[in-house]
Amino acid sequence: MLTRKFLIEQLFKLGVIFLSIVIFVVAAVFYGTSMPGESLQANFPDMDEEMQLLSNNLNKHVNELAEEIGERHEGERESLDRAARYIEKSFRDMGLNPVSQTYSDKLYENIIVNIYGRQKRDEIIIVGAHYDTVWLSPGADDNASGVAALLEIARDLKEKKFSKTIRLVAFTNEEWPFYGRKNMGSLVNAKYSSDRNEQITGMLSLEMLGYYSSEPYSQVYPKPLSYFYPHQANFIAFVSNFSSRELLHDVIKEFRVSSQFPSEGLIAPQFLVPDIRRSDNSSFWSYGFPAVMVTDTSNYRNKNYHTLGDLPRTLDYDSMARVVLGLRHTLATLANE
Repeated sequence: MLTRKFLIEQLFKLGVIFLSIVIFVVAAVFYGTSMPGESLQANFPDMDEEMQLLSNNLNKHVNELAEEIGERHEGERESLDRAARYIEKSFRDMGLNPVSQTYSDKLYENIIVNIYGRQKRDEIIIVGAHYDTVWLSPGADDNASGVAALLEIARDLKEKKFSKTIRLVAFTNEEWPFYGRKNMGSLVNAKYSSDRNEQITGMLSLEMLGYYSSEPYSQVYPKPLSYFYPHQANFIAFVSNFSSRELLHDVIKEFRVSSQFPSEGLIAPQFLVPDIRRSDNSSFWSYGFPAVMVTDTSNYRNKNYHTLGDLPRTLDYDSMARVVLGLRHTLATLANE
């Protein structure tokens, strides 16, 4: 027969286990969602002349890639190469010197620009965006928006001096069937840095930056993240794994210092939230480099994701311009730390 004392002891043990689980979950949520600074929701100032020019330039790049060139991948190789030439020419027109990292017998290309630092030239911050698309999609948000941001970041940073080197990379072959395989452009690039023992102090993957909405419940999430984040798709997200937590905190802190645009951050274990690996940041994680994905959260808000409807006219270029301005400041600050 079970004694009263035994039952009390067992209930106490169960209570301790339950309380430990609750404490662990609360600590994990705090660890992954607590961010430095504050995500502002203030009314934006009017677009000034500089911001309007930036918005127009972003619109121009997206239209060229998604409208004039269209879907760009292995099955549309001429268009894929046209996109590479457009990116290369855009860099050259800014007075920069892009080089092609060509690989495989099919001559796939990453387009690379180095803005060399002075005091800490060997320490490198990488900013990258993939320029290919999935089949049957013009890829305005995915990922002409990221490439457009990359080009306009380059336009600003080329005029400045930095302690560290900033490396700008337009990656090819991020989409299926290359993702995670040897011919994925960012994986080739990350392996190159690893083989050369380069000091990559951080990598930012610009993955879909153009779609925003203030409508209620326009933003969804993989469970259980919906309990911790806003339901309006009016923010930019910064996402990392646990080992890149310090970099993410540095990035989002500087972004919030310079920008009133709403921002949210997430640090999560890759095996529990596999969606955080869905861009070029995952390639750098595979080689032990800290990396952060900057994203509008793709299919969790943009219903045009990977469809024929991913068109330039669906994007919000003024919001993109505000995000890019914040990223310019963030990169300049990180490169001079």
